[in-house]
Amino acid sequence: MPAEQPTILATSGGFRAGHRTMLEFGGLVRFAVDLAGVQGRKPRLLHVGTANGDQRHFNAHITEAGQLAGWEVSHLNLFTMPPTDDVPGFVLEHDVVWVGGGSVANLLAVWQVHGLGAVMRRAWEAGVVLGGVSAGSICWHVGGTTDSFGPELRVVDNGLALLPYGNGVHYDTEAARRPAVHEAVAAGTLPLTYCTDDGAGLLYRGTELVEAVSERGSGGAYVVRRDESSGTAQEDSLDIRRL
Repeated sequence: MPAEQPTILATSGGFRAGHRTMLEFGGLVRFAVDLAGVQGRKPRLLHVGTANGDQRHFNAHITEAGQLAGWEVSHLNLFTMPPTDDVPGFVLEHDVVWVGGGSVANLLAVWQVHGLGAVMRRAWEAGVVLGGVSAGSICWHVGGTTDSFGPELRVVDNGLALLPYGNGVHYDTEAARRPAVHEAVAAGTLPLTYCTDDGAGLLYRGTELVEAVSERGSGGAYVVRRDESSGTAQEDSLDIRRL
């Protein structure tokens, strides 16, 4: 059963170290699956690892985490080629699409070559829950700040723009993130921008932010907007629900 309306969970988290496995799905991925409302069968999660080059060893860890959770997990590998001629149909077979972290600039370039933007929009409109971490968060927005090009953060502004906002990730654990977002918003390079500390996520229904959540006991979420009178960026904390 698809989500009742287009749904995106954009995060700075989702995985945790496992007890007997390399990793397990954390509260944010589990929340994404809950949002899909699956009943009477195993949830179907599609992992997309484009941003880290579709590393097969990491895919294996994700598959193992899915077995532990009792879900069916598949992978949309684009290196060296897609797994099927019918990529839209393959994506639409799933309840949740979870996009991993890495290089958002490379992800967007590869997705453009394969026409994934239109596929993801179709899935979103059909009620497949879209989610992800870091690069897998920024990609759904207009853009955000990234280290895709080197240690000095730069702005990407060619995101899929399913959400008409900027996005900032790892806000509390990487010191350069907050000032880079503020600079971009103040300059008008990014529009109104929503940001997450590690472990936090932003739930959108349609294009409206409906709540911020966190799989941790600390950390928050924020909105950064441009003050037109002063030409500076203004930041406010968002209410956040602990999962």
